[in-house]
Parts: sequence; structure tokens; C-alpha cells
Amino acid sequence: MKKGHWVVVYRSISDESAVKAYGPLALPAVEAFGGRFLTRSFSQVHPFEAGLPLRAVLVEFDSYETALAAHESEAYRKALEALGSGAERDFRIVEGV
Repeated sequence: MKKGHWVVVYRSISDESAVKAYGPLALPAVEAFGGRFLTRSFSQVHPFEAGLPLRAVLVEFDSYETALAAHESEAYRKALEALGSGAERDFRIVEGV
């Protein structure tokens, strides 16, 4: 079975306190679905082309379906509520090879 991944790149952060509130809610929500953080970069980002030197997060799940389910879960929705409009992100769920 192909793995699923969350690929999240922050484009801007307008409310750091909202991002800090989001983290403690998002972490257990992701881990409840077996999500493994491959990176949660806060400082070592070297962008190329149209990239921005902001946070990048990569999470691996056992399947694409599990990655989708984690995003739609009640626990993760609460994390998104805490984040609100505090950050603009490019968030994608992709199937592995």
C-alpha cells in the first residue's frame, strides 16, 4: 500500500500565538492516525525558486486514505480552529510512490 503524506509550507504567519496554540492540538491529532513527522522545520529552511524561508512540515502516514482521514478528524479540526487565520499555508495531501 502506498503511503500518504501531508506537505505543508507556510507562506506567511500573521499571528504567532495562533500558530503556537495550533501545535499542541495538531500533534496528538496527527499521531492518533499514526502520522510520523519527518520534518517540522522552524529554522533550517533553504528555499529555492519560488520558495519562502518559512516553516515546512512533512508528515508520513501508512496510507493516503489515513492521511485524508486524519485531516478530516474532529481533533484536527479543533487544531485548525485554534490556528484560524493566523497563518497562510500551502497544504497538500499526496500519495507516495
